[in-house]
Amino acid sequence: MAVILIIEDDAGIRGALGRALTDRGHAVHWQPGGLSGLQSVIDDRPDVVLLDLGLPDVDGLQVLTMLRAVSEVPVIVITARDNDADIVRALDAGADDFVTKPFGTDHLDARIRSVLRRSGPTRVEGPITVGGLSVDPRTRVATLEGSPLELSRKEFDLLLALAQRAGEVVSKRQLLAEVWQQPYGGGDRTVDVHLSWLRRKLGESAAAPRYLHSTRGVGVRLAAPGSD
Repeated sequence: MAVILIIEDDAGIRGALGRALTDRGHAVHWQPGGLSGLQSVIDDRPDVVLLDLGLPDVDGLQVLTMLRAVSEVPVIVITARDNDADIVRALDAGADDFVTKPFGTDHLDARIRSVLRRSGPTRVEGPITVGGLSVDPRTRVATLEGSPLELSRKEFDLLLALAQRAGEVVSKRQLLAEVWQQPYGGGDRTVDVHLSWLRRKLGESAAAPRYLHSTRGVGVRLAAPGSD
């Protein structure tokens, strides 16, 4: 059972979703607006948040940004918006998953279980150093030439997964399974988006790589500059 907070202004969707998830054994709370939802996250500490983007008081993306400043709770965006730009913005703002309306409750329940597994305890080990890059899973801090990198949770998880296999080509299928715990199927775009963000923060690009080297049709390899 999970404690789920639904932030959704449509009473019909809210009620139907709440009943369906309650029938599946979850404890469900709801808020109709972004600010009240944010306060509920702080006060009630839910296990998962289901966040609609089209809220009456504050846009859902702004709510997500504010939420990420105060909590690491997994967030699944549920919305009728289905264009690539909205998906990228939601992921960039800190969403753990994105489900487009209409959706089946079984599908959503599977996504909830997935984000709960991903937010569970992870293997802890010492810092990993690759060239001037250091990744410490204990503190969840990554530094480049001694300067901290400002990474989202998923960016850090992706960098850590690659650092743990430094020098090896890791497939997108492996990364999707390990970092997102999702089956491969259209998920390569999710991996590509996060790799693009990582490259930018590492001061490189796909055309001029320093640490992240792509092998077309195979995967990506993390290696120190000049190690080839």
